[in-house]
Amino acid sequence: MVSITLFGGSGRMGRAIAEVAGQRADVAIVPDGGDVFVDFSVPAALDAHLDAAVAGGTPIVIGTTGLEAAHQRAIDAAAERVALIQAANTSLGVNLLSHLVREAAARLGDDWDIEIFEMHHRMKVDAPSGTALLLGRAAAEGRGVDLDAVADRGRDGISGARTSGHIGFAALRGGSVAGDHQVILAADGERIELGHRAESRIVFARGAVAAAAWLAGKPAGRYTMADVLGF
Repeated sequence: MVSITLFGGSGRMGRAIAEVAGQRADVAIVPDGGDVFVDFSVPAALDAHLDAAVAGGTPIVIGTTGLEAAHQRAIDAAAERVALIQAANTSLGVNLLSHLVREAAARLGDDWDIEIFEMHHRMKVDAPSGTALLLGRAAAEGRGVDLDAVADRGRDGISGARTSGHIGFAALRGGSVAGDHQVILAADGERIELGHRAESRIVFARGAVAAAAWLAGKPAGRYTMADVLGF
C-alpha cells in the first residue's frame, strides 16, 4: 500500500485524483505523512511543498503548471535530494503523442512548419498550456534546437511572414474542455496532424496516481512519465 498526500486536493484535478485512488486497492490518500506527495496546487505554493518533500525525504509528483524559471531551479535543487517527477501532463496518450512528435520533427526538415494548437476550459489561467509546451519541447528536441529560441507564442496584426524553423502556439479558452491538443506539421502540398483529446480529467488522474505509486521508494533524481510508462 502506497500512501499519497495530495496538495491541491480541493481543485478539479485533486478531486479526480482522489476518485481514482479510491478505486485502487494499492494506494490511499492521507492528509499528511504520505509515502509520496502529489502536487496539483498553484505555483505560489510550490516552494513550500518542495521544502516539505526535502525535509521529509519524500518523493513528489509535480503536476502544477504555469511555473516560471525560479520554480524550475527550485525543482532541480529538490531533485538532488528526493525522487521527483515533474509532468505537464500525466496522460498515457499525451506522453505517447510527445514521443511521436519528437520522432516526426527529427525526421522532417525545416521546410515542414510546426504549429501547436490547444484548447481548455474557461477557468484555466495560463497559456500556452503546460502540455502544449511539452509538445513544443518534444518538437524542438527532435530538431536539436532550444524551444525558447524558436517559439512564436502569439500573432496579432501584421506579424509578417512565418519564420522558417519556428514553432508556433495558439491557445483557445472556453466551456468545460478538459484538454484538446493538436500538433500540425505542414509542408507545401501536404500536412500531418497529430492530436489528443481528453474527455475527462480522470485520464490525467490515472496517470498521476500511477506515477506516485511508481515513484515510491525510488532514489533521488528527476524522473519522467516516460520512465513510469516504460517508453
